[in-house]
Parts: sequence; structure tokens; C-alpha cells
Amino acid sequence: MFSEVDVLGAFVPVLVVWLATALVIFAIADALLTKVGFFRLFWHPPLARFALFVLLFCTVRLALGAN
Repeated sequence: MFSEVDVLGAFVPVLVVWLATALVIFAIADALLTKVGFFRLFWHPPLARFALFVLLFCTVRLALGAN
């Protein structure tokens, strides 16, 4: 089962930490990729952005989840 992390006195699931970390990385990557026009290569840019977020979330989960 997932463990909990103490954040300013409140216990939050580790999943929230993984999501927040992935969201920060995604925001930076999305801004950079949008600036260079990367998403113009896809027929459905929101789907490509969602796939990028899922990829980053899974990478963060594997990197931070040592269980």
C-alpha cells in the first residue's frame, strides 16, 4: 500500500508528491516544446500533451518510488 508523507503537518499520500513533481516537470517541458513548435507534428496536440504527462508521471514514480 502507499505510504504517507508529512507536508507541513498534514499527511498526504505519496501519490500526491509524485503528481506534483511530474506536474512541475511537465509545465517546464510543455513550455519549451510549445516554444519550438513540437506539438505541431501531432494530429491531436492535447493527446500528445497527456501522453507526455503520463510518461513523466511514470518516470517520476519509478525514480522516487523505492518500494
